[in-house]
Amino acid sequence: MNKKARQFTFASGKVLQINRGDITQEKIDAIVNAANAYLQHGGGVAGVISLNGGPLIQMESDQWIENHGPVKHNSPAYTSGGKLACRYVIHAVGPVWGEGDEDRKLAEAIMGSLRLGNKLQIKSIAFPAISTGIFGFPKERAANIFFQQILEYFGDFPMTKLDLVRLVLYDSQSLSVFLKVADNVIHLHRTG
Repeated sequence: MNKKARQFTFASGKVLQINRGDITQEKIDAIVNAANAYLQHGGGVAGVISLNGGPLIQMESDQWIENHGPVKHNSPAYTSGGKLACRYVIHAVGPVWGEGDEDRKLAEAIMGSLRLGNKLQIKSIAFPAISTGIFGFPKERAANIFFQQILEYFGDFPMTKLDLVRLVLYDSQSLSVFLKVADNVIHLHRTG
């Protein structure tokens, strides 16, 4: 069972939560998948989402690629949630550490997912720690980018229907790093 570790509520009423658990167990409008550009969901978070969501997610992903071509960092794809509790899976392509310009690419994947969520008129979205697993992006650096992008989104789109952004972290090390960074970044945002 997923467990809430921290919640931040902003003056606008928007909420940022950090949970520990399995993103495929989230009862939320959309979850974000840490995908590759061709939406082949073989391993990592993508593999678990595809396994738990059933074959429909891969079938819809293949159809997306056929219709639109490879997914870019700044323009995520989406499918239904298949057998998952969510309505949508947003497939965001994060950078592989060492390929160059990783910070910008991760920021684009996060902001692109939030904007797509707004376009889909969802009220809640859950992210994994994109690119910090097999793609090797340093966790603390990624956490800073996540929180900066979420705060920027809430600031730039105060009328968005998206009221809840949740980060769902699978392991205790990632949770610890993201909590530490969140406390610093959110505190600076509120006092700055």
